[in-house]
Amino acid sequence: MNKSGIKHMGVLLVILSLLLGIVAGCTNSGSEKDVTLQMIESLTSPARTAVLNEIIDQFEEENPNIKVELISPPFDQADSKISTMLGAKQDLDVMEARDLNIGELVNNDYLENLNTYTKDWSDYSTVSGTAIEVGSIDGNLYFLANALYKRQMFYRADWFKEAGIEVPTSYQEMYEAGKKLTDPDKNRYGFSFRGGSGSNGTSDALILNYNQANADVEDPNFLKDGKTVYSTPEAKEAMELYVKIYEESSPKDSINWGFAEQVQAFTSGVTAILLQDPDAIQGIQEKMEPDTWATAPIPVGPTGKAAVSTGAAGWGMVKHSKHKPEAWKLIEFLSSPEQNLKLAKSTGVIALHTTASEDPFFSSGPYRTLLDMSAKPEVFVNYKLVAYPGGGEWGKISMDANQAILLGKATIDDTLAAWDKFWTEQKALQK
Repeated sequence: MNKSGIKHMGVLLVILSLLLGIVAGCTNSGSEKDVTLQMIESLTSPARTAVLNEIIDQFEEENPNIKVELISPPFDQADSKISTMLGAKQDLDVMEARDLNIGELVNNDYLENLNTYTKDWSDYSTVSGTAIEVGSIDGNLYFLANALYKRQMFYRADWFKEAGIEVPTSYQEMYEAGKKLTDPDKNRYGFSFRGGSGSNGTSDALILNYNQANADVEDPNFLKDGKTVYSTPEAKEAMELYVKIYEESSPKDSINWGFAEQVQAFTSGVTAILLQDPDAIQGIQEKMEPDTWATAPIPVGPTGKAAVSTGAAGWGMVKHSKHKPEAWKLIEFLSSPEQNLKLAKSTGVIALHTTASEDPFFSSGPYRTLLDMSAKPEVFVNYKLVAYPGGGEWGKISMDANQAILLGKATIDDTLAAWDKFWTEQKALQK
């Protein structure tokens, strides 16, 4: 080959190497391309959002090609905002799902099945069985819990001591103690009633506990014979007690109270007994002297047992996400033992991983009651929450009906009949 041919060959080799470099560069940038994830939370509060932003900042520092935009709607608008975004298929990658709406979300095909993602996740082995159960439908995991909720009793230890009253262990005893501690002239009431959003937490608990002997542990809305728990004489007895608790030991304006008002009444010295999840603990600790309050197990029903369930909220992947590998990377980071424990301790909820029970934060003090209850499954019987397509509507349906009963605008019999019909229809939709 002459010099001219060699020269041309050299030029061709240079051009070819440049082209290969460009292709390789494109390939490399594709694997590390910049991505912006849209993430939305449901259980919003300023303090919680601040902690989440700290965790997200650390995630972005460790993953410089991924940016996370956290959407934090006001608490009472969050679920509506999430539904709107999902229905319109707006850009959304990671969302906070809940035990209350997982059935609806899965039924509408909004959540990605996480089974294929968790099989290679090294931290999955320490995720609690309860967390897996609450975040799953038919063996498929749809969200990893960032918080687990189990109800317990908070009570004014100083009021009980002053009145010489024993701490109640049953719902009947709770009603009687609350009535004795009620003195409207002193603005003191026995029970921190919740008649607004979330009121079904009390009415459903009473109905289930009064039906405990025949209730289906696999589906607490139903009895072992297939009828609903709302169809029994025991349900009526439970609702009659519900009305008495409100009328005889609760402030009248509590018919509209939600979580914040219910806890505020307890911490400000208006009410003596509060039934709430552990996320109330930190607010109580901040506002009350240690010797004025204490915790106790949730009350038992007439059978001497308590029907309990564990609620949850957690991180799920949106089915129409355009960035699923990056979305999983974020969920994996948020759900790691270190980051989940940080969020759990900052908000006062039960953590995702079983290893959290080794932390003194949970093994002593007011959280200890929850561990004691878990150690007595024969008394505090765990019932599985079943996700129904219309389950997300139940809170509003129940709240409106409860308020109508308390205001004398509806009867217990008619209300229970309507509830029986609702759940019978829900059961039929599952088939």
